[in-house]
Amino acid sequence: MYRQHFGLKAAPLDKGTVDLWDDGTLGHLEERFLWLLQSPGLGLLTGEPGVGKTAALRRLTSALNPHRYQVIYLAETDFGRTDIYRSLALALGLEPAYRRAQLWRDLKARILEQVDGKNLLPVWIIDEAQNLPGEFFKDFPAFLNFAFDSRDPLTVWLVGHPILAQTLNRAPYAALAGRIQVRVQLKPVVERERFAQLIQHALKTAGCSHTILADSGMELLRLASQGLPRQAGRILRAAMQRAVAKGHNHLPDDLLQETIEELQ
Repeated sequence: MYRQHFGLKAAPLDKGTVDLWDDGTLGHLEERFLWLLQSPGLGLLTGEPGVGKTAALRRLTSALNPHRYQVIYLAETDFGRTDIYRSLALALGLEPAYRRAQLWRDLKARILEQVDGKNLLPVWIIDEAQNLPGEFFKDFPAFLNFAFDSRDPLTVWLVGHPILAQTLNRAPYAALAGRIQVRVQLKPVVERERFAQLIQHALKTAGCSHTILADSGMELLRLASQGLPRQAGRILRAAMQRAVAKGHNHLPDDLLQETIEELQ
């Protein structure tokens, strides 16, 4: 109902948003993402929950040619290491072997078959990677070793919270950290001007044709969301619903403050 009331064609800062705001940060990620396709290897993308990591990768992967790249997305990571490899096997069309050694051999054979026989590069995105078991981090470098470590037929992105980067910098995982070719960190949009640009872009993209937030309301939203797009969108949508009930075509500061307090 609030979308019709405000004349919106979509929810602002919704999960399905395709037209993401970018002042250069996402452009940098795109550059590094494309580079890791041309020179396959391991990438690390970190950022606070709600900063837009998955949304950015979803946009980037949606533009890939499916005849050249097979995107495999995994977010269920709070399992044993063998379960992670079994998920990869299923995505590659394999019946997962019971023993991990055979599972590895089958996976490597299928990956080489994809690359050499079909010119199809697997792109494995492991989201919520901070939840992966330590055993996975320890043996993953061995899994990535193809042909006496002379080939990299697989692009992998480990995606997670900032603690993931801290974990990988620990001594037990030095072998894996040494394989990371690209490191990108997305940060909250905490600067006032940049945050205002983010919200204005989100509202315009959603179809809003008039100003619904005063400068003071924008500041309330910035502070409450801590510069995280997901949180800002959550507050905006809830405030719009509240505004409909009160007959407002904008978001007064008191209404916005009530919404923020309700959601905290």
